[in-house]
Amino acid sequence: MCFSIFPVHMVSGVVETLSPGIYFIRIDSCMTTYTSNTFLSVTMMHKMATCLFLAAMAGVVGGCSGGGPSLPKMGSFFGGSKAVIDAEAKPAESLYREADAYMTARKYEKAAKKFEEVDRQHPYSPLARKAIIMAAYAHFKGPDYPAAISGAKRYATLHPGTKESALAQYIISSSYFDQIKDPKHDQTSTKKALKELKVLVRRYPDSRYAAQAKNRIKIAFDVLAAKEMEVGRYYQKRHNHLAAINRFKVVVREYQQTKHVEEALMRLSESYMALGVANEAQNAAAILGHNFPNSPWYRDSYALLQSGGLAPRNSGSSWLSKTWKTVKTAVNPF
Repeated sequence: MCFSIFPVHMVSGVVETLSPGIYFIRIDSCMTTYTSNTFLSVTMMHKMATCLFLAAMAGVVGGCSGGGPSLPKMGSFFGGSKAVIDAEAKPAESLYREADAYMTARKYEKAAKKFEEVDRQHPYSPLARKAIIMAAYAHFKGPDYPAAISGAKRYATLHPGTKESALAQYIISSSYFDQIKDPKHDQTSTKKALKELKVLVRRYPDSRYAAQAKNRIKIAFDVLAAKEMEVGRYYQKRHNHLAAINRFKVVVREYQQTKHVEEALMRLSESYMALGVANEAQNAAAILGHNFPNSPWYRDSYALLQSGGLAPRNSGSSWLSKTWKTVKTAVNPF
């Protein structure tokens, strides 16, 4: 039997008698015959059209045999699929166990997706909060640092003050720290790592991550100081002493606790001598000799001054002398 699928009010049903017991049925453009020993009324035909329309909407009846697309199968009429339905039917505990198994197997990408599925499908489950931070940690181990940072920041925003907040800050700072490059390259990640490490130490001083964060802060300072020295030496070799001095100043002012401060003081003596600013050269050498008397950089600085008939001398009025006094009385940032 062949029918076109239209709302009932659009179906024009006509019953014509061909011979006793045989009826001709027309519904729109599709035609067939219906044989019965009973009388088929127009009302019955309208009911038939209604039933066929509802059946077609459920995906049971296809189009006419002469052509036209068939309707989707039951369960996929609204774009769904059995696989999706089955996945969504999984409880949070089951999804979390699968994610944890992937973590144990070091399949971090799959683990992250499973943890995210817990949060997506069961946002009000007790496991959802933990799944957010574990997804971020899985991304970190991957490593997928942008995803790890994004996930950890989301957790910190949604659940501040919880016991996993320290872990979230650890993931953020470590993701930046692991991207630190050598001093010859851009140090954006180093600066971001330093900022986030300071937040970790300040907010969670008693956490298991605080001690490591303090050591990493020292490393970040050292890398940033090394970068300034790298650029300063570059300018100095090209006799651009003013630009070089500005770089060495940064090391003396901001990274005094690093090993690079000794060389920075000696390089300041060199550049000031090259510019003929003898008093500043003497100040730099004097501060270097007072604080690092056994440093090879002090020996070089002392020899340089002697070659010009000068000796180290701290005038006390130099910016360098004031900066170094500030260093000696600086408060420990930790």
